[in-house]
Amino acid sequence: MPKALLTLDFISRLPASLPQSGSINWFDSEVPGFLLEQRASGGATFYFRYRDAASVVRLCRIGRLGDVNVSQARAQAFRMRQLVQAGGDPKRELHRFADAPLLGEFVQTRYVPYVRARKRSWEMDVGMYNLHIEPVLGSVRMSRITAADVRGFVQGMCDKSYSPATCNRMLVLLKHLFNCAIRFELLPPHGNPCKGVESLPVALRERYLQLHEVAALFDELDRNANTMVGQVVRLLLYTGARKREVLDARWSEVDFEHGVLWVPPERSKSHKPRPVALSYAAIELIRSLPREPDVPFLFFNPRTRKPPVSIFTAWDSIRRKVGLADVRLHDLRHSYASFLVNAGRSLYEVQRLLGHQDPKVTMRYAHLSQGVMVEVANHVADLLKKPQAAVTSTGG
Repeated sequence: MPKALLTLDFISRLPASLPQSGSINWFDSEVPGFLLEQRASGGATFYFRYRDAASVVRLCRIGRLGDVNVSQARAQAFRMRQLVQAGGDPKRELHRFADAPLLGEFVQTRYVPYVRARKRSWEMDVGMYNLHIEPVLGSVRMSRITAADVRGFVQGMCDKSYSPATCNRMLVLLKHLFNCAIRFELLPPHGNPCKGVESLPVALRERYLQLHEVAALFDELDRNANTMVGQVVRLLLYTGARKREVLDARWSEVDFEHGVLWVPPERSKSHKPRPVALSYAAIELIRSLPREPDVPFLFFNPRTRKPPVSIFTAWDSIRRKVGLADVRLHDLRHSYASFLVNAGRSLYEVQRLLGHQDPKVTMRYAHLSQGVMVEVANHVADLLKKPQAAVTSTGG
């Protein structure tokens, strides 16, 4: 039972070790059960050997050398091993997935119809897939895409100078596509090649407006001819809401009595109703908005009578006029959080106001509270010093 690390280098040296007759089984030294059968005729085939639930030794064919490469065969053997460890039987179960669809075919015929009714950003997903993933992996059968292929795809995007964040978004999308295929039983339970593929490190971008920057911004909004965009920007800063939560808001969702803008589940990131707290300044702004009987939206395009699709061009002009070219609209939400934290509000309160489901997301603002914490610590120190000072002055 000879052992070797089955690599491209080992495969290239196989002809020198042809058996006189019959065959030799080369067992991989890294993945138990993974082997290559080398025949006297010159052919070779990858297999996975294991024991089933009855402890019977079984041999599951992976593919001929040439039809599959050693990287693909190793990945398949690893998946088979995971299946065995989970109590499955590769020989009995995996033949069902031999005719897995091409990735592109799956996206068009199964994924798009499924996700269209379930995900608000499905068109963005399809656009990213068509632009980045389809040209590289769209014509490959899903069952043959390996972790090495996924890593190669991500590296290829890096080589094209895409940002780590963009590369990670493609990895998340690809992982989601395979999870859907597993859910539809087109791939085995452990058939996601993205599992274990590491995301690229991303430097956390943090940009918070200072109060003097807000003053300069508001001065420009007072002067700017685009009144509606100015009102949107102010409301984003007053509420910390997400851009579309404000742009798509309807009058029926505003509760003036309790000071709440209700974001409905179909527009909420958590798919649950989300209350956006309205300060007195936010309520004053909303009450000042022009309102027309046949238009349900707070903000609307006079021509289409619908919410604006994008306000980037107007915002870009405004931010550049006040020297804030690096400030994104989403940074207004971060700034709202920073003002809360620096005013001494707890991270729990920030989490509730921003609508974060996971407190870990809110923890990105934890470092902003250090100055406040020092002030609190100094307050305690002052309290402790007063009794000591009183004792000293009385000579006690």
